[in-house]
Order: sequence, then structure tokens, then C-alpha cells
Amino acid sequence: MRPSQGANTVQPIRDLEKIRQIKELLIHRSYRDYFLFFMGINSGLRISDILPLRVWDVKSAIHLKVREKKTGNTRRILMTDALKNGIEKYCHSMADSDYLFPSRNGDKPISRVQAWNIINAASRNAGIQDSIGTHSMRKTFGFHFYQKYKDLALLQQIFGHSSQSVTMRYIGITDDMIDQAMQNFSL
Repeated sequence: MRPSQGANTVQPIRDLEKIRQIKELLIHRSYRDYFLFFMGINSGLRISDILPLRVWDVKSAIHLKVREKKTGNTRRILMTDALKNGIEKYCHSMADSDYLFPSRNGDKPISRVQAWNIINAASRNAGIQDSIGTHSMRKTFGFHFYQKYKDLALLQQIFGHSSQSVTMRYIGITDDMIDQAMQNFSL
């Protein structure tokens, strides 16, 4: 899949072992690339909202406030302990005005295409054959949030979706998964 394809065609990364493998691959390649993936799967932000972030946006923040590029809505995200610790470790030698994900070519963040290349290559190297792209990070957040809390209404609110059915389709709750869940159900 190419970066220009729609976000609805990519899948979440459902397998926790595959997520661990991707993290391992990325951390050995580039800490910036690892942190991009870490931030994406732990914040649920779109790539278009992650890339413009600067250190001052996240450093010492209790809540990250982002004006979503796609919707124009302001989103408020609790900086979890995992995010705070990751940010502290990642940003310790960066200036407050630095982009979180700086390009090696000048004073700008990496491009969406470069972010796609990073995520896609790591996913392929981890043996994932599904359609994976930058939006897979947001969908991965949603899929695992749902698996942990089973609160579709809350996840719908987090993502700003119009209905729970949109959220279910978005995170990849497919007919096969529903059939599997129903297989052993009995009253």
C-alpha cells in the first residue's frame, strides 16, 4: 500500500508480539523512529497531528492539546506515565523548539511519506503481511484500547466518531472476530 491510499484500507496491528518486534526493530535502527511508533500507538493521534509537534508541546505537559488537522477540533490527551517517561527519555538532549521528529534535511519534521516508509518497513520486517501504514498506529491504539476496556462509547468519544459502528469498523472489529466471540457463547 502506498501513503496516498486512504486510511480506511490499513489495519491495526492486533498481535502484541508483533508490536514488540516492531519496537525492537525500530529502537535498533533509530530512536527517533522508535519513538514515532511509540507515540503513535500510545496517543491515538493521527500522523498529521504528530509530525508538527515540538518538544515544548509535550515536555512537562499533563495534557497534550492538539488542534486536529483533519477536523479542526481541539483534542486533549492525558499524558500517561508511559508517554511522560518516553518523552523525558527521548527529549532529554533536545531544545524546546526542536521538532519531535526532525528531518535530517533542514529545520522541519519528517514527511508523512518518510513516516510511512519507517512504519511500513518495520512492519514488513516483523512479518506483518496486512496493509500497514501510519494510520495503523492510531488504529492499533483503538483496537487495544477496546480489547482492554471493552468501552466502545468511550473510544468513539476519543476518536470523535459519529457512531459506534464507525468506530468498530475503524478498529477492525470484523465479522470473523464477532463469529469467533459468539462461537462459545451460551446461556
